[in-house]
Amino acid sequence: MSSTETDPAEILCSPGGGAPAHVEVLTARDVPLGGPRAMTVRRTLPQRARTLIGAWCFADHYGPDDVAGTGGMDVAPHPHTGLQTVSWLFSGEIEHRDSLGTRALVRPGELNLMTGGHGISHSEVSTARTTVLHGVQLWVALPGEHRHADRDFRHHVPQPVRLDGGEARVFLGSLAGSVSPVPVFSPLLGAEVTLAPGALTSLAVDPGYEHGLLVDRGDVRTAGTVLRPHELGYLAPGNATLTLENTSDDAARLILLGGPPFEEEIVMWWNFVARSHEEILRAREAWENASDRFGDVEGYPGERLPAPAVPNTVLRPRRNPCRRA
Repeated sequence: MSSTETDPAEILCSPGGGAPAHVEVLTARDVPLGGPRAMTVRRTLPQRARTLIGAWCFADHYGPDDVAGTGGMDVAPHPHTGLQTVSWLFSGEIEHRDSLGTRALVRPGELNLMTGGHGISHSEVSTARTTVLHGVQLWVALPGEHRHADRDFRHHVPQPVRLDGGEARVFLGSLAGSVSPVPVFSPLLGAEVTLAPGALTSLAVDPGYEHGLLVDRGDVRTAGTVLRPHELGYLAPGNATLTLENTSDDAARLILLGGPPFEEEIVMWWNFVARSHEEILRAREAWENASDRFGDVEGYPGERLPAPAVPNTVLRPRRNPCRRA
């Protein structure tokens, strides 16, 4: 997925993050993906209050959308650098094409992970079979030593793991005895967790990780705070157990993200993750000049996305809250 804002902010993320003793609740903002009927996504990362959870640096949550009314997803070819994209659906189907020559379908419960280190481009279009589109798109910042990694694409179908009152599908990292075989460049956790009405479950997690809980449906209580649908709850490192309670009368579903605080500064702008303003400018110039750096996406019936204009002044970074002693 592309960040389709016409004036995207440059974001500099400082090492580590805050260390609140409570759950930090992050609310989403609506961002249109474009097109005549403008499918809208809810973006919870990045934002002023927090720009990283572990290496997770971007989170879009969308649907359930009736594509007859919204037009579905149609994101033209666009570039990425310095990151991995994680596509995860609850319903619907998306066709992915990239400059590796990959043509893959994103389906519910199936991970599609694309690596755009030095540079890659791709398109995303919901298929004609899709009536309701619902899912998340996530980005992972690559650590410095791997930020120019080769293009790559992986597909994985995790098997559900039973929990007390629910189940988990672990698409990255490990949880509840399930280990994803998909290689990543820094320690990560990514899982879909569902809970029956009124269910209470406790999950053993790495206390060195910070965690994010993105609620899709239901009301979920953790550490004394109830998270509502579309909210993202942040928990600082130090928790060896996460206790989740579905306080609603219907099934709850959430995406659990985790990783150790990302101990590097990164600059994000549009679809690029870099280490400086100058790197961002070079990536934008390469895309606008149709450089081989990003390759070509074959089979998309239209033009690729142009890069937004960069302000004439040096873009001001925003930072995560400073870590408390």
